Amino acid sequence: MEELSALAEGFGHALTWYNVALMVLGITLGVVIGVLPGLGGANGVAILLPLTFSMNPTSAIIMLTSIYWGALFGGAITAILFNIPGEPWSVATTFDGHPMAQRGRADEALVGAFTSSFVGAIFAVALITFLAPAVAKFALKFGPAEFFAVQFLTFASFLGMGRGTPWKTLASMCLGFALASVGLDGVTGSLRMTFGYDELLNGFKFLVAVIGLFGIGEILTSMEDGLKFSGADAKLRMDAVIRTWKQLPRMFGTFIRSCIVGCWMGITPGGATPASFMGYGLAKRFSKRGHNFGKGELEGVVAPETAAHAAGTSALLPMLTLGIPGSPTAAVLLGGLLIWGLQPGPLLFVEQKEFVWGLIASMYLGNVVGLIMVLTCVPLFAAILRVPFSIVAPVIVVICAIGAYTVNNSMFDVWMMLAFGVMGYLFSKLGYPLPPLVLALVLGDQAESSFRQAMLVSQGDVTVFWSNWLSGSIMTLGVILAFWPLAQGLMNRFGRSRPAAA
Repeated sequence: MEELSALAEGFGHALTWYNVALMVLGITLGVVIGVLPGLGGANGVAILLPLTFSMNPTSAIIMLTSIYWGALFGGAITAILFNIPGEPWSVATTFDGHPMAQRGRADEALVGAFTSSFVGAIFAVALITFLAPAVAKFALKFGPAEFFAVQFLTFASFLGMGRGTPWKTLASMCLGFALASVGLDGVTGSLRMTFGYDELLNGFKFLVAVIGLFGIGEILTSMEDGLKFSGADAKLRMDAVIRTWKQLPRMFGTFIRSCIVGCWMGITPGGATPASFMGYGLAKRFSKRGHNFGKGELEGVVAPETAAHAAGTSALLPMLTLGIPGSPTAAVLLGGLLIWGLQPGPLLFVEQKEFVWGLIASMYLGNVVGLIMVLTCVPLFAAILRVPFSIVAPVIVVICAIGAYTVNNSMFDVWMMLAFGVMGYLFSKLGYPLPPLVLALVLGDQAESSFRQAMLVSQGDVTVFWSNWLSGSIMTLGVILAFWPLAQGLMNRFGRSRPAAA
């Protein structure tokens, strides 16, 4: 009960008028950042970090984390209405969110996304509140072999439970691995596939690729269809809110699975993006309506949003308890703590008790305020749909170009964005899935680094991935999922070849 009393004191610090005003301002800015493709929570927090230097640490961290919550909420808006993920983790939300919008159910999709995001975040905050010491101790067991096992499971689950032809999924993923390997080799220091371009020394920027593949690619596809906007009216009707909330209790199992996956990926850290893909894949596999995923199923929106928010929130746990950021945004927040003279780690809960519990209390309040704000502001964002597509399309292209340019302040990234846009258009025409490519691009270098470190430690012995129960169980599950489509195909062929019973 000590945690509850400390949390009550934290609410006392967080519920001052000044901190609540900062919370509202931060969430508003975060939603705008989440809506605009290319900015992202990490960039938004980094840009606004200098504004907090004159604040006390508690107020500063409340504002910055509120920007984070707002960005998490805002990413779903353009994913559902425009089929353009405002954030990388919103990619999986487009699979069913945009088809729902096209069928006139945009309000249901948005309400489902916001509510499930709130549930995932609150679950993760509760985990931080009560299980921080035990979870931190467990995370310390992870080495290179365990990290690679988690990353391999992420790839394998998408291959085993993904949509479409497994071979096309594998080909798309392999292209993503190839793109992720471009740049300076972190182990040997040699250059790989830069072709003389100094701008490629650090590889392809993930945000540039995502903006091009989904933003420009979607614009090109829509232009081919005759400059018709593919969205639908998204007025926030109270009956739609109530109708959606009535459906959500039937998805209790999906909520629990996605929360567990999200917290796992946030703490280990795998990240919100793979967590959203895994949450979607598990929901598709276990749902009674899994065959309808991709056609406009509410559960297909709930699963990735819940997992992404659980991962994004729980990523703050290793940052606070161990000083290990679980996400890019957590890394920026870690830098802020160090600037304010605070050293993250177990002693932070003892030496800066007021700060820690004020932050945790603000996490609860921030998500409540964020949910209310995004639900009430949906009509403002839906008003964009009334603008003709011939006007909206150039605006989106300009926003995408600005987002790509601000990554490195380089025109080279803008040209690369256009190249990725053409690639996204071709993938759409040829029926190749984009999400596996995106997943491999964002996790490819991390997986390669973990694999090579594990090989160096074991002197080339691949059994290191089965050297303990933790990595061994994860790797075994990953192998099963990787070969599941092949096994399923063999079983189906064997079943058809058996003679019918007389």
